[in-house]
Amino acid sequence: MATDYDAPRKTDEESEDSIEELKSRRNDKNSGKVDEDEVEAAEAFELPGADLSHEELTVRVLPRQANEFTCASCFLVKHRSQVAEERNGQTYCVDCAG
Repeated sequence: MATDYDAPRKTDEESEDSIEELKSRRNDKNSGKVDEDEVEAAEAFELPGADLSHEELTVRVLPRQANEFTCASCFLVKHRSQVAEERNGQTYCVDCAG
């Protein structure tokens, strides 16, 4: 919490009011509770090595476009600008042709 050091200090009378206010807040059982559900917050975090077999992925798969090719080594679909060489009718990408 930021503190304004230029603000005038409170007098003793004001501090008595704030003590009473603090005492009333102490008796209020909901004042210290956080409105966040711990279970819901924990579900957002994925731990390394967690079992994800029950998860279902939804991915939209597009067919290979006219300006793309499938590498014969890594089997990834890449843009034509990534073609390094063609051997025996097989196309290889820059990463695999090394």
